[in-house]
Amino acid sequence: MIKDILRGEKIEVLVSQSSKNGMVYCGDDYFFLHTEEYFVCVLADGLGSGKNAYDSSHAVIEEVKRNHDLDVDALMAVCNQVLVDKRGAAVSILKIFYDKNEFVYSSVGNIRFFLYNPSDDKLVYPLPVTGYLSGRKQKYRTQRYKYEPNAKFILHSDGLELKGAKSFLKRLVPIDKNAQCILKSSPLTADDTTFILGSLLSP
Repeated sequence: MIKDILRGEKIEVLVSQSSKNGMVYCGDDYFFLHTEEYFVCVLADGLGSGKNAYDSSHAVIEEVKRNHDLDVDALMAVCNQVLVDKRGAAVSILKIFYDKNEFVYSSVGNIRFFLYNPSDDKLVYPLPVTGYLSGRKQKYRTQRYKYEPNAKFILHSDGLELKGAKSFLKRLVPIDKNAQCILKSSPLTADDTTFILGSLLSP
């Protein structure tokens, strides 16, 4: 189900989320914030499901809310630290700098990110670091990508079985209609499911 929509002058973002088998607690959690200078977004997938998974993913989100002005590497580090003595979580953090037309992205675990730039018709898929954050010492792979006006992206947890990401990101339809198409085309899974769909707008 669609939970959030942001329609700004520089970016449009939509979030869809559902919990495993309709459970009260969703093991996925997310946060995004749009400022004049940047857009920051985090998706966390707590290990397992239910309240313990939610506690891990929600702890990550609260940490990013408090520290969203930090760079992506520093955000990953504080998220890792907050998971000491918790179950752990896969975590992806995305930061977009409007003045540089640049995405900065880092991920640990099975969350996927796709970026589509229309001019070269290419799909960017950064490979995540395997594993999950749990407070143990962790290496991060932070990557930078240029984007163009009308570039689109999707960030999703492993509950979504997305096939043909490029074909969806190329579609010239409103963001909510595209989200409905993604939901209809993806088989239902017995897992928490979250995706964050975004479009960078022409100045």
